[in-house]
Amino acid sequence: MPTSYEHNNAATGAVEKDLFGEKQWDASSDAHIEEVKGTATVTDEVTQLSAIEATAASTAAWLISITVSLGGFLFGYDTGYISSVLVSIGTSLGHTLSSSEQELVTSLTSGGALVGAVMAGLTADRFGRKTPIWLACATFIIGTVLQTAAYSVPQFAVGRFIVGLGVGSAAMVVPLYIGELAPAKYRGRMIAFNNMSVTLGQLVASAIGAGLAQVEGEGWRGTVGIGAAPAVGLAIMLLWCPESPRQLVAHGRLEEAGKVLMRIYPTSTPSQRAAKIRSIEMSIHEATASVEQESLWVSFRRIFTTPATGRAVLTASLVMAISQLGGFNTLMYYSATLFAIVGFTNATAVAITVSGTNFVFSIVNLLLVDKFGRRILLCISTMGMSICMLIAVIAFRWIPIDTSTLTLEEGAEVGWAGILVLVTIIFYVAFFSSGVATIAWIGTELIPLEVRALGTMVNTVTCWGTNIIIASTFLSMMKGMTPSGAFGFYCGICFFGWVFIVICYPDVKGMPLETIRDVFRHGFGRKYSKQWQREHKHERKEAQQSFGH
Repeated sequence: MPTSYEHNNAATGAVEKDLFGEKQWDASSDAHIEEVKGTATVTDEVTQLSAIEATAASTAAWLISITVSLGGFLFGYDTGYISSVLVSIGTSLGHTLSSSEQELVTSLTSGGALVGAVMAGLTADRFGRKTPIWLACATFIIGTVLQTAAYSVPQFAVGRFIVGLGVGSAAMVVPLYIGELAPAKYRGRMIAFNNMSVTLGQLVASAIGAGLAQVEGEGWRGTVGIGAAPAVGLAIMLLWCPESPRQLVAHGRLEEAGKVLMRIYPTSTPSQRAAKIRSIEMSIHEATASVEQESLWVSFRRIFTTPATGRAVLTASLVMAISQLGGFNTLMYYSATLFAIVGFTNATAVAITVSGTNFVFSIVNLLLVDKFGRRILLCISTMGMSICMLIAVIAFRWIPIDTSTLTLEEGAEVGWAGILVLVTIIFYVAFFSSGVATIAWIGTELIPLEVRALGTMVNTVTCWGTNIIIASTFLSMMKGMTPSGAFGFYCGICFFGWVFIVICYPDVKGMPLETIRDVFRHGFGRKYSKQWQREHKHERKEAQQSFGH
């Protein structure tokens, strides 16, 4: 067992202790912060901030990100199991579900998630980031129990809505929490854990659903009920996760913020951590100086009346809307139904290929997002999605589908066109998961601190609002517009997304959150962010070399 030691920083007088191998923040930290405030120059401040961001992130930082990303698993599991449940539920709820009832029970979770996101957004600044996640776990468990025990459509629908409250709350707060906790150079990858957990949840749900679909009659109840387990696990493990340092500083709890920063940046010096806290304090002061006496409504209105803030929220929300309206969630919610339409006999098993592809390429995004940046991945992702959807539009023209019943015409079998649809969808999912899927949630990093919780709420409400549109209209669009028309609509959305990203989306890879707020003061900030990256590239390399990274 390592012995305890004290490290005295001669320049600052701060004391750094290591107890049983774990560094602790000394109570004199507050005094140390005030002392350094009076002596540090602007150049020293910038140097210290660059240096702390160049240090290695701790194992604890990665573990915390992975732990809270279980919130993404809840989201993924819910969207993953409904596909298999819809084709195996039979008459368990009293009768065979009609197309409109399938759309209803599918979209109700999105409706609940929208409400949950709003509730979390309105309370996240007051009660911190962890409380909404705990509430999300509780509501997810309650909703899961109601669904598992349901013997009527209304009870099942209520359970779906309550689960949505939890999913929406977690989906809103988890990326926000990780983004505020993560070191700048690892922020993209750490938030990507959340999306990878979503895709893992979808894959696990699809696999369990395919297996239990073979259980006659009531197997779907097991598929739904298993979803409560990760919610219980997250609620327990959250006890060991700290509050966001930015939230702690905002509430005047500087000593606790120092302890958290020590856990996140274990090789940093006391002066570097003090500089980081001062930077957060300055950002908070700048953010709140003009809004201190504002009501919640005035703060919310600021999103739409302050040009720079409006551009930031608009950019994040448009990418989120593209990720939903581009058609991916139709594949999650209705993949088994869709593959049955084009003639595959074991459609539930075939749907696993979609979830599997989604999971594999979410790992690709995790590996690339902080290396190549958000912008280039988004450009490749949206263009690839557009091309895949266009091919699907053409392939559907060759499949003889009766649009009144959404089944193959009598005597028709799976031909080359049906196989092409499957292959095209797999490639579409690969492009989606390696780019738009994750970066839509990383977009919370664009939103300035003074409206970050409210702006993230708008972003999440955009997610669930557009999700409701997709979930509640897909089967109707397939009937009214034909499959080619429906997929043509999704193709158009993807192409519009590509155009917007090429023209407007800035790349903020490696930029501290306190710096990103300046990007949208220069239009959409694409040129400004590119110039910042160029100017700080050499500085970051020098800082990394000084720490041996």
